[in-house]
Amino acid sequence: MMLETSMANSVAAPGSAIERSARKQDILDKSIQYWNPGKTRFWQSVGIDLVIGKREGYCLYDMDGKRLIDVHLNGGTYNLGHRNPELVQTLADALREFDIGNHHFPSIARAELAEKLVRYSPDGLDHVIYASGGGEAIDIALKSARYATGKRKIVSLEKCYHGHTGLAVATGDPRFSQMFLSEGRADDFVKVPFNDLTAMEAALASGDVAAVIIESIPATYGFPLPQPGYLQGVRELCTRHGALYVADEVQTGLGRTGSLWCVDTYGVTPDLLVTSKGLSGGLYPIGAVLVNARAGGWMDEDGFGHMSTFGGAELGCRVASAVLDISMRPEVVENVRRMSTYFNEQLQGIQAESGGFLTEIRQAGLVMGLGFDHPQGAVFVSSALYRNGVWAIFSSLDPRVLQFKPGMLIDQPLADEVLDILRRSVHEAKAAIPV
Repeated sequence: MMLETSMANSVAAPGSAIERSARKQDILDKSIQYWNPGKTRFWQSVGIDLVIGKREGYCLYDMDGKRLIDVHLNGGTYNLGHRNPELVQTLADALREFDIGNHHFPSIARAELAEKLVRYSPDGLDHVIYASGGGEAIDIALKSARYATGKRKIVSLEKCYHGHTGLAVATGDPRFSQMFLSEGRADDFVKVPFNDLTAMEAALASGDVAAVIIESIPATYGFPLPQPGYLQGVRELCTRHGALYVADEVQTGLGRTGSLWCVDTYGVTPDLLVTSKGLSGGLYPIGAVLVNARAGGWMDEDGFGHMSTFGGAELGCRVASAVLDISMRPEVVENVRRMSTYFNEQLQGIQAESGGFLTEIRQAGLVMGLGFDHPQGAVFVSSALYRNGVWAIFSSLDPRVLQFKPGMLIDQPLADEVLDILRRSVHEAKAAIPV
């Protein structure tokens, strides 16, 4: 098994430091002029002027040669590392035989991946519908729920995030929908607080809800953990009131919590399960919706009801199949368990040393949120980590909380380096916050 090992402190791009700096500045200028001025300027304003050059294992290298250990992983896209050699070889081998394929016709790669996904998933999820990414997969799940129930209303959580496409963005926080007039009709999209079964029951009691969609651990809200019995309670309420349960496992699935799917960790069987990000291996975009017979019934009525030219691209299916194989290996599952325990022990020590600044450690396996005693605490910590050689992002919908997501193949030497940098960065961030 390939486990990440520590690397040299920097890998400089060719050319002198002045030449590298000039090339990087040119890319930043072009990003402002041609790509996304707001996002580019924001990162510069918080001291993070990253332009990724080389990437390998769990390390990124800025164009100027600066090395960063990645514990953001682009939402779990790089669970198995950047350019994982086994996955790179899988893609290279697939290119000798496959391309994207034709979404209209049966396919060796699609059929084999679908069979594997069904075999590894909760009971009753017996068909797979492919998408080109997570947002589209969420849209497919919600459309399927509306078809199955004949109802329109969707219930989601306050401060949630399920993507930026049509139905997906309407389920999420208003920050991402209002500016595009994409909130959806108020009576079609209802939001309730997380961990509040009373509010959930009130939303479902009318019997007119097609689906409840929940990230098993809400990522963009900083990974607050479900209280004991909460997800099981939502499952029971959905069954009682005729709604389907959609588990969004785009960030929390594929082994990060110790089980392949986070819902398995909490003993919940959904009607639909959505996966993407890590399924791609960081090499070829792909998403998938696993559905039970009721939710997938539209495919018997009209299999052309949803079409996606790039959904289930055959190259992506080959990579995704290898991702599943690696993620299910006993040595990988054991590494996740062992490193989860190690991080927990070490983080408690950092918390004790922080003088009350690190207030909360939210953890389910290698899914972690670190809460700080300041409304923008994680922004300061993220900037300090960046300066010191670690990339971790703050939670967009709760910037008190740092998303902290070590990779599933991380070894102890690299973990120790991350923890040493975190310890130093927490103290630096606390000192930098204006009194």
